[in-house]
Amino acid sequence: MTLGRNRRGPRALVAAAAAGWLLLGLMSARSAFAFPGAPGGGASDELTKSPGGPVPRALQEVGIEERLGQKIPGDVTFQDPQGRPVRLADRLGRGKPIVLTLVYYDCPMLCGQLLGGLTAGLRETGLLLGRDYEALTVSFNPRETSALASARQGHFLQALGRPEAREAWPFLVGQPQDIDRLAESVGFRYRWDAGTRQYAHVALAFVVAPDGTISRYLYGVRFPERDLRLALVEAGDGKVGTTVDRVLLKCFRWDPASRRYALFVSTYLRVGGLLVFLGLSTLLVTLVRRERRRGAGG
Repeated sequence: MTLGRNRRGPRALVAAAAAGWLLLGLMSARSAFAFPGAPGGGASDELTKSPGGPVPRALQEVGIEERLGQKIPGDVTFQDPQGRPVRLADRLGRGKPIVLTLVYYDCPMLCGQLLGGLTAGLRETGLLLGRDYEALTVSFNPRETSALASARQGHFLQALGRPEAREAWPFLVGQPQDIDRLAESVGFRYRWDAGTRQYAHVALAFVVAPDGTISRYLYGVRFPERDLRLALVEAGDGKVGTTVDRVLLKCFRWDPASRRYALFVSTYLRVGGLLVFLGLSTLLVTLVRRERRRGAGG
């Protein structure tokens, strides 16, 4: 009798160990169905909150409502730095993704920081303006002139190291109705603040697919080269970047909470946890059935 119990002792230990590993696998696999939450809808509420007290009236009407998947209007017309009319439709359909910014050229601080940060980020991507992507900057101040747009264009193209690429990155001015339609299409809300005599607005860049579809919103005045490159590769639908970039897009995905591309290792961990759970389940069932057969045979 004692010998029989001793013979079954190792098997019982194996079964207990398998049950323990099964529990561990189950805990790991639970995350396979618990994807990180992402805020729904637009980002305007987050971008206009003021933790220190009441929000100034001008800022209450400022923000962003993300409209991913929608298209910017092609039938609005602006003027380029030479004063020539430019329809947005003429900038679309050229086979390249577009980095769009809405600023005003006489801005004393934020717009310059935005364009400076964007230029620095684009310079580090390894992608070439005019070959891999195009850019488009539009002033939302209808009083600004083509001459001012030309001065700003020359400055930032020089900073990018592409002073000859004026055609690939036009700086435009326009009339209120066209400015408003473009701003509305991307969910960009801004207001003139008479107290400071400045426009209140959010700092961001829009990445637009070649057909005018809004592909990504990139917030802030500093743009990591990885985020810019992946956003352009994504918007380019396989026509921009290298095979390595397209592989990286499978490893990184856009995180709406941090507004950055984040390494998606958790996906592989979740799949691995699920596989461990299934493997251990199979092992435990096999051990239990074998134990029962031996018990019936004894």
